[in-house]
Amino acid sequence: MEKIEEQFANLRIAKCALTEDPTYLLDIDVSKSVQAESNHLVAVSCSNKSIKVYNRETLHLLREYSGHPGLLNGVRFAHTSENMLFSACSDGTIKCWDTRLATQETVQLFSGYPSNVFISFDINCSDLIVCAGTEKVEEDTFMVFWDARSNTNYACAAKEPLGTYSETHNDDITKICFHPIKPNLVVSGSTDGLVNVFDINKENEDDALIATCNSNSSVSFIGWSGKDYKQVYCMTHTEGLCWWDLTQIDTEEPMTLLQILDVREVVFIENSNLNYLIGGFYHEKADKLFVVGGTAMGNIHLINCGINGLSCVGTLHGGHSATVRSFYWNMTDDSLLTGGEDAQLLLWKPGAVERSLVKKASMKIASSVQQRVRVHSNSLKSKKK
Repeated sequence: MEKIEEQFANLRIAKCALTEDPTYLLDIDVSKSVQAESNHLVAVSCSNKSIKVYNRETLHLLREYSGHPGLLNGVRFAHTSENMLFSACSDGTIKCWDTRLATQETVQLFSGYPSNVFISFDINCSDLIVCAGTEKVEEDTFMVFWDARSNTNYACAAKEPLGTYSETHNDDITKICFHPIKPNLVVSGSTDGLVNVFDINKENEDDALIATCNSNSSVSFIGWSGKDYKQVYCMTHTEGLCWWDLTQIDTEEPMTLLQILDVREVVFIENSNLNYLIGGFYHEKADKLFVVGGTAMGNIHLINCGINGLSCVGTLHGGHSATVRSFYWNMTDDSLLTGGEDAQLLLWKPGAVERSLVKKASMKIASSVQQRVRVHSNSLKSKKK
């Protein structure tokens, strides 16, 4: 833990990319290059319906995909082909671009069913399956699956779904997350409070459902953790945290490792406060789960998550001037990428020469967009015992 604390405390802003348009930076992903000397790419999903692609080392803008008919929800690079970039769109499609091509045209298009509005998605670790979660329309909510393999003969044709799951959630499916090393496992989270784990190799939805965990609140983030990634955790829109051990499914032991209704009420941070949770990540080298949170003024907190509770590891100051909405921790070099409501993308590196930033006030976006962008609620707090 001391090493992690030291690394986090030593992070300094190495590069900054400032978006000219008033926009929130909602999601970040980095290309998975198999070549060490290759320049990694950074993709950022923005609230103004655009995706920006940067060089990871310089944060120079390389590509921008804009003019979409709906909001883009999430960005993911393929695991085996570093230039393939996916995003879900609220118009009921999943789009895939080849970042090597200087064009707005997609190389693959995955179409859903007529009523589908996609608000979450992921691609499995073998790049064979894409899955998207929908908003609830009337009484229906779906997890939709496609074959992600490209067919050069029909590159322009929209791909139809392989099938759907429709029985296990009864509200918006806010998050989809495939297992990091097992391509057949996927976890979903919903505003109905449920976190479901599936084995998609099974014949039908009933057989595929391995576990159902209840967060008792609307799910805002989900992930895998632990050795061999046999644990699942989630965060909620009321800033709660739940953590489960899937190895206990067939035993008499409880699956719940930790459940906190409101993290803001239990984490003490010296000379600061915690206003919201951004997400989490499992640090393989340290074999620890970390939670990332922040303040309304843009400070970033790293919080250690253990079965005995939570403890703040450290705080990053002086970067963002508004709520931080997205992050990506790079395990290779312990660098950190963060995106915020101040339209800034920041690259933090250990021991980097401190950059002086011109603080930019939080951008105000159009109310119609603001209504659709899911924001953290600071007013919803669980009652103190």
